[in-house]
Amino acid sequence: MQEIDYSVVVPVYNSEETLQELFTRTQVVFSSIKKSFEMIFVEDGGKDNSWQVIQTLKKEFPDTVKAIKLTKNYGQHNAVLCGLSFCKGQQIITIDDDLQNPPEEIIKLIQKFEETKSDLIYGYFNKKKHSAIRNAGSKFVKKSGKVFKDAPGEGSSFRLIDKRLMDEILLHHQNFVYIDELFLWYTEDISFVEVVHEARKNNKSGYTFWKLFKMVFNITIYYTILPLKAMTVIGFLSSIISFGFAIRFMIRKLFFDVPLGYTSIIVTVLFSASLILFSLGIIGEYLNRIYIVQNKKPPYSIKKILK
Repeated sequence: MQEIDYSVVVPVYNSEETLQELFTRTQVVFSSIKKSFEMIFVEDGGKDNSWQVIQTLKKEFPDTVKAIKLTKNYGQHNAVLCGLSFCKGQQIITIDDDLQNPPEEIIKLIQKFEETKSDLIYGYFNKKKHSAIRNAGSKFVKKSGKVFKDAPGEGSSFRLIDKRLMDEILLHHQNFVYIDELFLWYTEDISFVEVVHEARKNNKSGYTFWKLFKMVFNITIYYTILPLKAMTVIGFLSSIISFGFAIRFMIRKLFFDVPLGYTSIIVTVLFSASLILFSLGIIGEYLNRIYIVQNKKPPYSIKKILK
């Protein structure tokens, strides 16, 4: 069996109009550098005719195209994880399905890998052609990762992954997957190269405001202990404030004979109760995630495979 140089993983969601062009341009790229490749399409429960387009590509290029159809929409990172499990290439490239990452920029990732031999090469953009909401969400995730987790603070879904690192990633099977965080668990040998980011040609982004919020929330709960730390800090500060109020009321009562009344008691009780309920809510979210992990809820389910 002939060795494959590169595997290209494409998570697909409602992108029937761009898939043919994406494949054709990628094919030209690898032909120009005389490297073999396979393209793995993972159809992530979309509502358009993307799967039909992928099936057509599979018939035309049976030795180059692999097609996986998931049972429902699991999200971009879960779809990428699924695609990685079918890769045969020595290096893996992940690219979006909407042509905002021009396939011609793949050459920059490969050149950077040849220079550095890093485990992971990210293509980064000086200016993204996303909507304001999408840009804000991406910026928040990157900056929070840099501040709270010592992450690089740059990166994208356009990346080159060495096979060794990919094999490590495939050991993970939790329900919610954030691949970029998993990379940081296994390597610090990460390089970056600036690439072009183009405006979306067709359709709207699959990331709505609610999906972005849900993703950020899940990242915070699954991959950080930031809420637990916040509980500790808030609890400590509130205890100091409560102690200060207690001293103040005692002094007023002892030296000024001021009736305390029910207001101070009610305020103290409500403040304490709200703090307790808030803390219990955070603990409940962590317990829920632990429950999901313990039940081994799969990150994705495959409906059909064409390989």
